[in-house]
Amino acid sequence: MFNNAGISGEFVQSVVNCTSEDFKRVFDVNAYGSFLGAKHAARVMIPAKKGSIIFTASVASVIAGGIPHAYTMSKHAVVGLSKSLCVELGQHGIRVNCVSPYAVATTMTRSMVNVEEDREVEEIFGKAANLKGVQLKADDIAEAVLYLASDEAKYVSGLNLIVDGGFSTTNPTLPQP
Repeated sequence: MFNNAGISGEFVQSVVNCTSEDFKRVFDVNAYGSFLGAKHAARVMIPAKKGSIIFTASVASVIAGGIPHAYTMSKHAVVGLSKSLCVELGQHGIRVNCVSPYAVATTMTRSMVNVEEDREVEEIFGKAANLKGVQLKADDIAEAVLYLASDEAKYVSGLNLIVDGGFSTTNPTLPQP
């Protein structure tokens, strides 16, 4: 089961300007929604003694800054949930993993940076990217998910597969040589 629902909420980076309503809405969709999806998938997978649950988290689950607090917290929660479920459901032969992508040109990302074209998103995030000469696409995330769901990953569980071209390995605010 691939749990890929998520919202960014209002793009407010200051804790004093975040509204409780937006924070709760983002957390309900991203974290609680992931919990509910896993709960109902596990009901089917436990009797079968096999299965794979994969969540979409975000590079925001491993870095901080520049991203709304509600979104960051919700994606940290998704990673924590996947690790907890890995322990619980592994005894039933069920693998649980996350994929944490860097920015991909989607409707959500376009609205977060207030642009209309995919190429504008790619240009903005390409400048900050660590891996140059290649652009992250939605198909790349799909390939990562397919790997985690496949028999090639039969002993992979509890992993947060970060698909960010090395972005999270460095502090993007520091000038690079």
